[in-house]
Amino acid sequence: MGDLRRDATEIWTAGLDAVRAQPLVQRSVQRDGDHLVIDDQTWSRSQFDRVVLVGGGKAGTAMARGFLDAIGDWLPVIGWLNVPAGTEPASKDGTEAKLGNVTIHPARPASVNEPTDAGVEGTSEILQMVANAGPRDLCVALISGGGSALLPAPAVGITLEDKQAVTRFLSAAGADITELNTVRKHLSRIKGGGLLQACRASHLITLILSDVLGDPLDVIASGPTVNDTSTAEDALRVLGKLDPNQQLPPSVYRLLEHPPSGSTSPPESSVLSSLCVIGNNAVAVDHSGIRAEQLGYNHVMQSARECEGSAEDVGRHLADMTVQMLRPPSDAHQTDCLITGGEPIVTLAPADIRGKGGRNQQLVLAAYQRLLEHELSEDEWSRVCILSGGTDGEDGPTDAAGALIDGHIHQSAVQLGLEIGDSLKRNDAYTFFDSIGGLLMTGPTGTNVCDVRVAVVASDIVR
Repeated sequence: MGDLRRDATEIWTAGLDAVRAQPLVQRSVQRDGDHLVIDDQTWSRSQFDRVVLVGGGKAGTAMARGFLDAIGDWLPVIGWLNVPAGTEPASKDGTEAKLGNVTIHPARPASVNEPTDAGVEGTSEILQMVANAGPRDLCVALISGGGSALLPAPAVGITLEDKQAVTRFLSAAGADITELNTVRKHLSRIKGGGLLQACRASHLITLILSDVLGDPLDVIASGPTVNDTSTAEDALRVLGKLDPNQQLPPSVYRLLEHPPSGSTSPPESSVLSSLCVIGNNAVAVDHSGIRAEQLGYNHVMQSARECEGSAEDVGRHLADMTVQMLRPPSDAHQTDCLITGGEPIVTLAPADIRGKGGRNQQLVLAAYQRLLEHELSEDEWSRVCILSGGTDGEDGPTDAAGALIDGHIHQSAVQLGLEIGDSLKRNDAYTFFDSIGGLLMTGPTGTNVCDVRVAVVASDIVR
């Protein structure tokens, strides 16, 4: 039992290690004497006087470290990154720090994934910095998951409180990332290509660590350096589905129904822009598979390319697949490890009954409930482990990356008489797993490529 938990954790961690932001950037940015090579593009030092480094996301600090390490003294660098508080070297009390001449700005508290005043201040600095750039500047944007909340710049007529209300409401209503960002792009001055339009450098290259399934470039962090393909009408359609009674602030509807002149067809930017995805969920899943093979597992891998639906449904399906591995037909090809990646959604319970949890914890709790329905024997419980965790180390508004269930954790739940159905209904999976040692704790990881799930089973002969 302990070996299974150890193996599942090692397999999951291998996926996480493969998408650590700092080494990913270092591998993507190569210096060759006087030349800088990024994504098969080459720039000569003689073309520029300096580099302007900007961006935002949960991986911002690690990406900046990787970039600065890669270019060395190629050219002077100035810059500004918006990151979550507690991301080194930024302090937990919200104090800004420096990497050389690059400001690392805590734009929101840890585990509070919504826009803040500090985020607005930092985003204004970024927009001003790229607007002040000139033809002898190379601008590099580092974009990663969480950037939508970390880079708030409310459009004229919209307040920060309006944007917070939109984020909270749509998230609670079960909006997927595409729906959420479609709305947010049309309420912002930086999203939907706003940073690209503001930039006055001669070249802008964006390094992207994708936290959106399928890597749609205009959706990741709401596409600050990508011209928007959605319209205000698209945003209104999302609200029509999720806010049919128009509970959101009237200012939101006024702006979407009467967008400013020119906002639907922004002027074409003169900056030469390119985009490079340096890591995504598929990379993490692939490397988890490599570790599973090294550990002797006959594994199957799948990385979702689009929204998966509810965390509860995904968890139940994962449990069903696990039981199929436990109880294979005699003539079936034996599989004993399943690795999947994706990002399901959770529709939140009303605030007055809501507990504490995140989508991975909710998923594992639903998987546990389904395993109980399969009436596993004591022997079967000793031969199974399911783990699900967010690669950013933050599962919802909690300090856990996710959760796991195995025979030992199951026995603890039985001894305590815990009620799964009530915890699922109230989104209180954190409390459930915290009481029985089932939380996956990593701390902030400095990266973010959605979630990785691992299910392993032992054969009848204990591993």
